[in-house]
Amino acid sequence: MLSCLMYRPCPKSGRRRYYRVELSYNLFEEISVLREWGLAGGRGASRIDIYGSLRLASEAADRVRNATLKRGYSRAA
Repeated sequence: MLSCLMYRPCPKSGRRRYYRVELSYNLFEEISVLREWGLAGGRGASRIDIYGSLRLASEAADRVRNATLKRGYSRAA
C-alpha cells in the first residue's frame, strides 16, 4: 500500500544501513505496519504490528518514520 525507504551511511562497514516502513492490509482486513532494517545487501530484521484502523496504523508509522529521520536516516529518492 504505502512504503517509506530511508538510508544512512555506516562508517564501520562502509555500507549503508536501511530502514523501511510499510502500511498494508493483511488477509483479515486489518492494517499491518511492517518495519525492516539492516545493512544494505545483507540480511536484515523485521517486525510487523497489527492495527484495527488505518488511522492508528498511519499514526504509528509516522512516529517510527520521524524517529528514524531524527537518527540521521534520509529518504531514498
